[in-house]
Amino acid sequence: MNKKIFGSILVVVILSCKTEKKEQETNTWRTKKEAIENAVHNQLLEVEKEQGWELLFDGETLDGWHLYNDPTADSVWEVEDGTLHSNTKNESLSAGDLVTDTSYSNYELLLEWKVVGNGNSGIFINVQELPDVPTAWQSGPEYQILGADHMDYDVPVKRPGCLYAFLPQQNKVEVKQGDWNRTRIKQVDGKIEFYLNGILTAEEDLGSDEWREKIKGTHLSKYPEFGKTTEGKISLQYWYFETWFRNIKIREL
Repeated sequence: MNKKIFGSILVVVILSCKTEKKEQETNTWRTKKEAIENAVHNQLLEVEKEQGWELLFDGETLDGWHLYNDPTADSVWEVEDGTLHSNTKNESLSAGDLVTDTSYSNYELLLEWKVVGNGNSGIFINVQELPDVPTAWQSGPEYQILGADHMDYDVPVKRPGCLYAFLPQQNKVEVKQGDWNRTRIKQVDGKIEFYLNGILTAEEDLGSDEWREKIKGTHLSKYPEFGKTTEGKISLQYWYFETWFRNIKIREL
């Protein structure tokens, strides 16, 4: 074959491959971008329904939730653009933690959250809603939520995803500041696992003697109902900073 002709064919083949690769990369980028832009939130896939998942937040109402110890209050919690949002600007609203209507024991909980830079919040489990227990944290162990600019961010037992006041992160993971973070909480027969953005951050047996001894070594020991049970309500903490939650789902195990 003539060298000039062969060279021309080779150039055409190379340019064609580059063009095809560029088109593939563009299509991949466009597909990912469109998937993010058009993601459907606060809904269950059919496969999730088959696996037993249930929504705890429908993206439109506060059905299934109420203000701790004050179910009829006009509270700081509201639905904003498909998120469960804590309104920190309207001082006429009742402030407090939001709690589920239902109690749970063996379950897996998934949700997404974001918080302002210096924000502080949390997820309480096994909450006992009692008239003589004024706040959710006085009975329920806490999955810590913290903004990257908070002064306690580097305190080991206060980092995001940890079992607050008890255990540092089991595996180090950073919060995605200004973006959505993924939480997974699993409890089976009192044995809990906490995850932040797919990374295991805490494990504890809330039914063990070791757990009861750990309580004695913290400030929470003065609250008689704290950490006593392995069944209770789930609560989202209000702590004077804007926090957003979405895609809250649970399945009983």
